[in-house]
Amino acid sequence: MRRERGPSVERTSTLFGHRVMLRPIVLSDFAPWREVRQRCGEWLTMWEPRRLPHQADATQDRDAFALRCSARQRERQLGTGFGFGIFTEGQFCGEINLSSIQRGPFQSAYVGYWIDQERAGQGLMPEALVVLARFAFDDIHLHRVQVSIIPRNTASRRVVDKLGLRQEGIAEKYLEINGVWEDHIRYALTAEEWEERRHDLEAAWLTPRTEGPRSGQPTGSADWIR
Repeated sequence: MRRERGPSVERTSTLFGHRVMLRPIVLSDFAPWREVRQRCGEWLTMWEPRRLPHQADATQDRDAFALRCSARQRERQLGTGFGFGIFTEGQFCGEINLSSIQRGPFQSAYVGYWIDQERAGQGLMPEALVVLARFAFDDIHLHRVQVSIIPRNTASRRVVDKLGLRQEGIAEKYLEINGVWEDHIRYALTAEEWEERRHDLEAAWLTPRTEGPRSGQPTGSADWIR
């Protein structure tokens, strides 16, 4: 039986791939985080839930960003969520999160991600997702992770297609995104699938290579891209 780890386990690990590093975002990341979010605002917010009325804009308000960091840290302490900034060559370029972790018989979580528009298409997000999957299954012993994507969000769908994640169908009116209830395609990966495919996924995305962009990676068939 898979052993469940409680919130007393250290939750601040930095995770490493080949080109990406994942670590919790802290207050000192405010300036680079804000720069990316403001520059890519229009490209990102079309896929995100609308900010609540009277909720401060973290891209404008350092205190709101600090509260956001504190909320993510509290989730880590409770074991209910793990948010990571994505860094490459020392530069912040996006986020990837495990959220709404449920234990008991479910042992599942949702994955959400977003990346700097200038970094899209470079294979950084698929690599980050493999790193996160390794953490989810090997370190905190989840059984299933799900990525849900609006069908027309082709950039986000390319990430899961490159990894060959299993498609489970369409959930109608699944999430309210930018004020509209949107259908989402559900993709999933289980612990059994991870054990079967981990060697190929790690070899394709986490192994240093000297050639150009990866060829021959698996092809297939976010929660919201955030």
